[in-house]
Amino acid sequence: MTERCPLSSIGEVAESAKASNDPVEYPTDRLSPFDPPPVLSQIATDSGPICRLVYPDGHVGWLVTGADVARDILSDDRFSARSELKRAPVLRPSAAPFIGKPALPGWFVDMDRPEHTRIRRTVSERLSLRSIRKMTPRIEAIINLQLDLMAKRETPVDLISAFALPVPTLVICELLGVPYERHTEFQKASRSLFSLTASAAEAADAMHQLEGLIREILKTKRHSGADDLLGQMAHDHNLSEDEAVGLSVLLLTAGHETVAGTIGLSAFFAIQRPDVRKVFTSQPDSISGVVEELLRYLTIFHHGVPRTALEQLVIRDHLIQVGDSVTVALPAVNRDPASFDKPHLFDLQRSPNKHLAFGYGIHQCSGQHLARLELQIALAKLFQRFPTLRLTVAEPEVPLSHAGFHGVETLPVTW
Repeated sequence: MTERCPLSSIGEVAESAKASNDPVEYPTDRLSPFDPPPVLSQIATDSGPICRLVYPDGHVGWLVTGADVARDILSDDRFSARSELKRAPVLRPSAAPFIGKPALPGWFVDMDRPEHTRIRRTVSERLSLRSIRKMTPRIEAIINLQLDLMAKRETPVDLISAFALPVPTLVICELLGVPYERHTEFQKASRSLFSLTASAAEAADAMHQLEGLIREILKTKRHSGADDLLGQMAHDHNLSEDEAVGLSVLLLTAGHETVAGTIGLSAFFAIQRPDVRKVFTSQPDSISGVVEELLRYLTIFHHGVPRTALEQLVIRDHLIQVGDSVTVALPAVNRDPASFDKPHLFDLQRSPNKHLAFGYGIHQCSGQHLARLELQIALAKLFQRFPTLRLTVAEPEVPLSHAGFHGVETLPVTW
């Protein structure tokens, strides 16, 4: 547990810290598309659930690889999510216009309470489990249509562009009320926004384009009775126009990028595993459990969740100073042997499965119910329609994405 640091113990803890290992750098090199970087796993084994981490700007903060410590930190208001206090654990020029600066209006993921709560509450009902379940028939129809279109193509087919990307894009467009014909425009801008290689100027321009698109659509919603999220936000007096724009951009971009990445990577994994495919084709009662295990095992949010200490405190005998940056490494957390039995094995029967793929605490992903539903339906229908789905290239030839979310760029398949 995190504890307030009594003054009498600061010297003792500080002396102990001097004997700790040198700070590590956040590792990114993977040997397998389905496993965290092996150096990250080794750090977790050698250094325990929390250790020193050196950031690209030279700041020495903390890396969290243990699930219990991660839950403590992510549920503790003494660790801030405010973007002006954040640091990225890896060099990412595209984050420069946003990290280290106050949160953009509406971007509640970069805010603390009470602003976080006020803004998130405006969409919480539309993203609740009850509301999302009502979308099941429409999501099924979207997925069936994409599979029909895919079946008409000559193979090999790129599963990402033919299925994994358009499905969540169509779903989030329908939920928000964004015309799908604008998808090429916002997908390109979104890729720049989350890219690890885009420049600061490119990312800033991408944000400007996205805000302009949403602002344009919101204007039309003010004079319509559209029953979608943008229509709701256009008439929500609890949000300013800038907040409605920013919140919509957040939901639009994160709402399709993360699900697309997970569908693609999960399909890639299931193609290699007949036992996983069998669940999707003929064991409907086990699908939700297997999706949870895919979320844990693959954990696409691979560069960590950033927090900043607002108070001096002690975690596992480590003295955390005010202003220290903390990165919660979700891929390591979800492979923590203290919380998961044989964590490096994919277990079809794993239960309980208290993974942190969607984060934890008040910032736990607001779109998690929608993501789960899309994954369950998309993967089941994909393998039911194409039970012999297979790669047309060797596994090492599948290109991995260079973005803030782990995934694959293309996935050539046939059946």
